[in-house]
Amino acid sequence: MGILQGRRDFIKMIGAGSALSTAGNAWGASSSAPDMVVLNAKVYTVDSAQPTAQAFAVKNGRFVAVGSTTDIKVLAGAGTKTVDAGGATVVPGFNDAHIHADGNEVLYGVLVGNPFEIEITTIDTIIGKLRAKAKTLPANTWVDASFYDDTKVSDGRQLTIADLDKASTTHPIRVGHRGGHIAWYNSKAFELAGITDKTPNPPGGEFFHDANGKLTGLVAERANRMFEKVGLQETYTPEQRLQRAYDAAVYFSKMLVKYGVTSVQSGARNFEEMLVLQRARAEGTLCHRVSYECSGEVLDAMVQAGIQTGFGDDWLKFGSTSEHGVDGSFSGRTAALKAGYPNTTPRYHGILTEEQDVCNAWVERVHKAGINPNIHANGDLAIDRALIAFERAHKMKPTKDWRPKITHCTVINDDLLRRIKAIGAVPAPFTSYTYYNSDKFHYYGKEIMDKSMAFRDFIDNGIIAAAGTDYRPGPFQPLMGLQGMVTRKGWDGKIWGANQAVTVAEGLKISTFNGAYATYEDKIKGSITPGKLADFVMLAEDPHTIDPEKIINIKILKTVTDGRVVYEA
Repeated sequence: MGILQGRRDFIKMIGAGSALSTAGNAWGASSSAPDMVVLNAKVYTVDSAQPTAQAFAVKNGRFVAVGSTTDIKVLAGAGTKTVDAGGATVVPGFNDAHIHADGNEVLYGVLVGNPFEIEITTIDTIIGKLRAKAKTLPANTWVDASFYDDTKVSDGRQLTIADLDKASTTHPIRVGHRGGHIAWYNSKAFELAGITDKTPNPPGGEFFHDANGKLTGLVAERANRMFEKVGLQETYTPEQRLQRAYDAAVYFSKMLVKYGVTSVQSGARNFEEMLVLQRARAEGTLCHRVSYECSGEVLDAMVQAGIQTGFGDDWLKFGSTSEHGVDGSFSGRTAALKAGYPNTTPRYHGILTEEQDVCNAWVERVHKAGINPNIHANGDLAIDRALIAFERAHKMKPTKDWRPKITHCTVINDDLLRRIKAIGAVPAPFTSYTYYNSDKFHYYGKEIMDKSMAFRDFIDNGIIAAAGTDYRPGPFQPLMGLQGMVTRKGWDGKIWGANQAVTVAEGLKISTFNGAYATYEDKIKGSITPGKLADFVMLAEDPHTIDPEKIINIKILKTVTDGRVVYEA
């Protein structure tokens, strides 16, 4: 069948009231055939107007028609790429609403844990990696290690100063917990920083001690800053730094689409991070879309230049701010909890890292500048502080359809739910944590976990919550996150917060459309809808019908961004 006849039949079907959905604007720019058609698929569109389909067409990086295989097949022309899905499942590209999308540590760092999968290691293995790195560096030069997970070590205990001193006593050593808020240091590091057993805790931070008052090596939150300006670092020329950053960005982009992630909301602290992504985009090596969440010098420049949320294009865009922290880590057990942590004496309540007036002033500044505020808040105490700041700023400058973001928004209660709904805030709770970090949830107990990562409560209260893996603290696998949301069962077989479970369809929407909503992009992506950006993932099995405890094992067959195949198994 020729292109002309195909177009005639296409018009005829519309006139006859066919179930085929089309996008007039996306198609109308050209009378030519689609660039791609996908046929014989199980398509879950995440579009309530047409929830399922068998096929769709793509033109100029957009979906232009969605319908049956019969409907779509006739649209293909001589130059159309035809993909026979063979019954495979197709869903919209996954959108990670909170991720630290930086490949530098994975490519160049000392990895003492697996960034992407569950893997159990030993303290001796960690010491060996640190010792090997120290041998390559001059004395007093930092040995930095990352992706340590204290509950993924077979020894059944945490690291100590004594462990790290076995690796080196002439190099300062820092082993960062993958949660990002706590780290372990050796004796040399404490010595260079001038910290002793008697050093008082700084505001918003803590040095941990054993029963005898001796430093254990564990340091939390803002106390880590006391190590930042001591010791030596490996040095690189500006050109080397930029090339390393570019190579890391390209590597990580490929890793994202390998797992089906086509959009991320990720922080940019300095201009280097933005420059390399722009270069990757220009050179065609960027495989995913980025909503910049800025802080530091980049945020300051935005405010000074009058750049507001939404500035950019479909690939690289200024989004909300980077997460502005007001409390600690959920995986690191420093989240600020009103009731405190069970079985702690004296009762431990976690760490609030910022006073209310400081938070208020920060939100007021960015909101007045037209930049969407984003606050990191895990515990209910911290979420309350975030909402107080949002409510105050909105009263000062009312804004229609405001979507301030609460990154993590982990432990909630009924009052917080009411206020989140009223202000229009978008929570971005953990997803993969439910599966990956279930070995830590006993620190919180059933009562707290029943109100944690509360996707069921958010849905039932009409709150649009997006999926945030928080990688590096948790793996960014969207299928791991989906399984965790649906089953609430961890890798260790334990179930926490079963009352917060969602259906596969709900979890899929959280992981796709809701992420687009968080960045005010729900009109252009997040579902397989005519006129929207052609980002989609082909799966070997259907998560709606497979055993829910096997969702994580579903193979990604193909990832497509902007109508271009960026990953194929």
